Amino acid sequence: MKAATLRGVFLLAVAVLFLGCSKPQAPATSGTNGQNGSPRPTIVFMTDFGTANDAVAICKAVMIGIAPDARIMDITHQVTPFSIEEASRFLTGVTPYYPAGTVFVAVIDPGVGTSRKAVVVKTKKGQYFVLPDNGLVSAVVERDGLEAAHEITNTGWMVGDKISSTFHGRDIFSPAGAHLAAGWDYTLAGPAVQELVHLTPKVATVTEKGIDGEIIGLDDPFGSLISDIPGDEFKKLGYNLGDKVTVLLDKKPFTLPYQKTFMEVPVGDPLLYIDSRGRVGLALNERNFSQVHKIAPPVPLSIPKKGAPLKGK
Repeated sequence: MKAATLRGVFLLAVAVLFLGCSKPQAPATSGTNGQNGSPRPTIVFMTDFGTANDAVAICKAVMIGIAPDARIMDITHQVTPFSIEEASRFLTGVTPYYPAGTVFVAVIDPGVGTSRKAVVVKTKKGQYFVLPDNGLVSAVVERDGLEAAHEITNTGWMVGDKISSTFHGRDIFSPAGAHLAAGWDYTLAGPAVQELVHLTPKVATVTEKGIDGEIIGLDDPFGSLISDIPGDEFKKLGYNLGDKVTVLLDKKPFTLPYQKTFMEVPVGDPLLYIDSRGRVGLALNERNFSQVHKIAPPVPLSIPKKGAPLKGK
């Protein structure tokens, strides 16, 4: 018995030593789905649903139910209701920072339930867009090129036997985006679309006397004004940093310095600057320009050439 006991203890010690020296299994790489180290699929989501109800949460639940490994990132759900132009601007600004293979689901859809198409669009950059065919993706396609577009008609890409006439975000766009993230072939969503609806946003007009543009949005929560005047065009008007610029904003004259950043003027003072997207912006340092001056887009903005009179003067 003693010999058998000693032999058992010896074998147990050898086994423990072997396990202690064996190489532990490496954990799955961070940011992957654990399957051959392939990157986790990413869905980037944007709506005008707001956050006062359950619509966004329901859409995300649908996505996760179909593609549980997907990461869902938000652009915003505070798009001005029905504003395709604003949503297009946000989408165009965000997409360059995401890689090929990213799935964008955008639901700003004033035509929900009508004959407008629900589509999957693939750009030549290799990104996918699931959205209504209402011009929302126009600017991205113009910049990145169009590989193909398909209408979503395959009921296998949808949720439920009955599609709501007012909540395609839940029933069509969310499941379609999740199926793409799960690796489904986008050409199976439905028939090819030969021509997408094109959105033609208003652009600033350059004249011999200056630039006529428009305030197109607010940089919330700060209340700074965003214009459609390109910074490069403004710089051609002759102003130097530190110069006073008199503009016509909502048909009223405003004089403010052209500065590089906010703290170059006293707290509460105005400035004209080139924003991070390369557009002319108007702001108050540590104050809300929109609220203080009661300016809400869209309103006209005119900037004369340096030394020229204001428009109409």
